[in-house]
Amino acid sequence: MHKSDRIAANLKLVHERIAQAAARARRDASGISVVAVGKTFPADAIRAAYDAGLRHFGENRVQEFEAKREKLRDLDATWHFIGHLQSNKAHRAVRLFDRLDCVDTAAIAKRIDPAAASEGKRIPVLIEVHLGSEATKSGVGESDLPALAEKIVALPHLELQGLMSIPPYSDDPEEARPYFRKLRMLRDELSERIGRPLPVLSMGMSHDFEVAIGEGATEIRIGTALFGERAKGQG
Repeated sequence: MHKSDRIAANLKLVHERIAQAAARARRDASGISVVAVGKTFPADAIRAAYDAGLRHFGENRVQEFEAKREKLRDLDATWHFIGHLQSNKAHRAVRLFDRLDCVDTAAIAKRIDPAAASEGKRIPVLIEVHLGSEATKSGVGESDLPALAEKIVALPHLELQGLMSIPPYSDDPEEARPYFRKLRMLRDELSERIGRPLPVLSMGMSHDFEVAIGEGATEIRIGTALFGERAKGQG
């Protein structure tokens, strides 16, 4: 099967799984967006996913996307940065991406704000929340979340849209449910606290997105289920 046909077939299966999960949760599947995660996959794979109907794409590495961007400039897509953003790459990320789904400190928010101003942008952001015990994961802790949110909403060139989190990996998707439920509760509490809607709840990946949908995900990140397995050593 040609790569583009395979990606289109995979997307059809993903949409079927979304529809089934939404029906079980008594939700409208149209309220759930797929962000195709292009990490390590070439520009032609991203173009094939676009041709199959996807419009939201996520990349983990600023430098990797810079190399792809020229080949994809004609696509009317929304580009999400979903990796850990280093301060020295904040301006490049703002220039390249439409959304930054990874803000986890006040320091990085304060680097993004003037970068967005210089690019003439008001850039939508998500706060990444660290809910597991893994020391290697980035994200703001639960207790520090309200203070970070209040700092972000005070910055004129950032638009806080919601929260994202990646739970500890488990072969059993149900193990992620308490983390997804917790993120939804934190989002609801934070929205009430800051007095503004936070419509985006970004959680769930190829192996556990049905559970995430059951707990209220509005945005899921799909890489492997769409593009196939990444090469060994490529994450």
